[in-house]
Amino acid sequence: MNTTESNNKNVSNVSNSQAFKAACIGACENIVAQIGQVRDNIVAEFKGVQQSLVQRAIVEADALAWQTEYPHLIFPLLATEKVQTILQWQSRQQLFLRRLSPAYALAA
Repeated sequence: MNTTESNNKNVSNVSNSQAFKAACIGACENIVAQIGQVRDNIVAEFKGVQQSLVQRAIVEADALAWQTEYPHLIFPLLATEKVQTILQWQSRQQLFLRRLSPAYALAA
């Protein structure tokens, strides 16, 4: 009888472990899907901007967000801030070129 109870507990533990594993995988897949939707929204929001710069900012934000405990909460703000920083940098570069020489301003 002791062996039967022990076997039942082992089966129950395995079932609980598999259920927990499935729940964790489901939660992770949900987080990845949410981040993907946010990524698509940010790309759409900054459609007029040079896409390679936007993609680079998003990849950087994604990598940084996954280093935290709550990537799905951190990523949207971080990605938006990074893209805005790129836009500011691009504006400063264009302004610098305009000040440098009127010929460069026409080329930009």
